[in-house]
Amino acid sequence: MALDELKSALPDYAKDLKLNLGSVIGNSELPQQQLWGTVLACAIASRSPIVLRELEPEAKANLSAEAYTAAKSAAAIMAMNNVFYRTRHLLSDPEYGTLRAGLRMNVIGNPGVEKTDFELWSLAVSAINGCGQCLDSHEQVLRKAGVERDVVQEAFKIASVIQAVGTTLEAEAVLAG
Repeated sequence: MALDELKSALPDYAKDLKLNLGSVIGNSELPQQQLWGTVLACAIASRSPIVLRELEPEAKANLSAEAYTAAKSAAAIMAMNNVFYRTRHLLSDPEYGTLRAGLRMNVIGNPGVEKTDFELWSLAVSAINGCGQCLDSHEQVLRKAGVERDVVQEAFKIASVIQAVGTTLEAEAVLAG
């Protein structure tokens, strides 16, 4: 199993990450599609080839073709949106907030899966990319749709652990080579 490979690749000093990786994925109460879509989108957003290579096959095996594509779409569109909206938010000139974005985001309106699943994946990717405006936006949509806070938190727990595992493994690869 790829999860075991990732855990065994982590150094001893990252024991907490090993335990957390096992619990946020192995013991998640999220439905399979929400879980594995979140895992895939976050593995892509982590920018870690090791994490993506290990987690993608299991994600693909646990997702329909539509959900697999939608999770990748969430990672792709949020890579753009997180930079755009975070930058607009960070600029001190409020006029940028009044300008038309002019960027295509059609996949958000028609992701090919349940809207709440796509929003959950978008929120998780936004957590990795650090866009507060996107986090707030996706969290509000999820909460209005009746998604409980513990489900939202589960998504950003997965994001935080996957990001930390990717960072750690990439650092170890650099230090070893």
